[in-house]
Amino acid sequence: MKIYLSGQLVDESEAKVSVFDHGLLYGDGVFEGIRAYHGRVFLLKEHVDRLYESAKAIALEIPMTRGEMARAVVETCIANGISSGYIRLVVTRGVGTLGLNPYLCKKPEVIIIAAAIQLYPPELYETGMSVVTVGTVRNHPEAINPRIKSLNYLNNVMAKIEAINSGVLECIMLNPQGHVAEASGDNIFIVKNGVLKTPPVWCGALDGITRRAVMGIAEDAGYAVREDVLQRYDLFTADEMFLTGTAAEVIAVTTVDRRTIGDGTPGQVTLDLQRHFKEYVKVNGTPIQAN
Repeated sequence: MKIYLSGQLVDESEAKVSVFDHGLLYGDGVFEGIRAYHGRVFLLKEHVDRLYESAKAIALEIPMTRGEMARAVVETCIANGISSGYIRLVVTRGVGTLGLNPYLCKKPEVIIIAAAIQLYPPELYETGMSVVTVGTVRNHPEAINPRIKSLNYLNNVMAKIEAINSGVLECIMLNPQGHVAEASGDNIFIVKNGVLKTPPVWCGALDGITRRAVMGIAEDAGYAVREDVLQRYDLFTADEMFLTGTAAEVIAVTTVDRRTIGDGTPGQVTLDLQRHFKEYVKVNGTPIQAN
């Protein structure tokens, strides 16, 4: 496997970062998870734009232009023969001291990995999945804003631990006000009386690229889509529920905290959006091709 590191492609065994890198020491950095489908990097511009917005929010200067970053992603896919797969794009603060001062880190590190991924077992896309609400509260927006896709993912990891310890693969995280924010790694949608609803980003949800795409796909398909403040009650009484994410794509939720959602099977709106999404990814993306 070839890894993009410090401006060049190197063998996996040679892809190393310093123990003094603040990405390792403090989780100081940003990242993106991107999918490739059928020889195209899905919504590459949108992912790169969000990466740079996250970096700006934490005062991190990325040492490449957005165009250079996009080309590096494509080149890494080509080097690894990736037509369909997963790309992890990481920018760390770089090497510094053992102190917190980020301005002592002189050169940010850019890392790109392109490989295969499977987040959930395939059968769950047919049957739906179970989730639980966890006690780990989503970060307050004025502490670490969830819209920043930072390397400091401990909040999400703690929630994932609770989910796994409860015997499920994903969970619901609430914000400090007790409203639904998001899952540990996915955005949340419900369907009620034919209307799609998802928490607004100010409730603690990541402004997911797949979330945005699904909202547009749903509107184009004739569904009403709203951003609404949701409580657990709204999940329990929903007609349908599903999660969206770069790795997860669109996956139905059929039980929440042992309450059955709808009739306990993936709903017709969810299945319809899954079909539309599969078609959407075939034609939306940056082609992976050598110059």
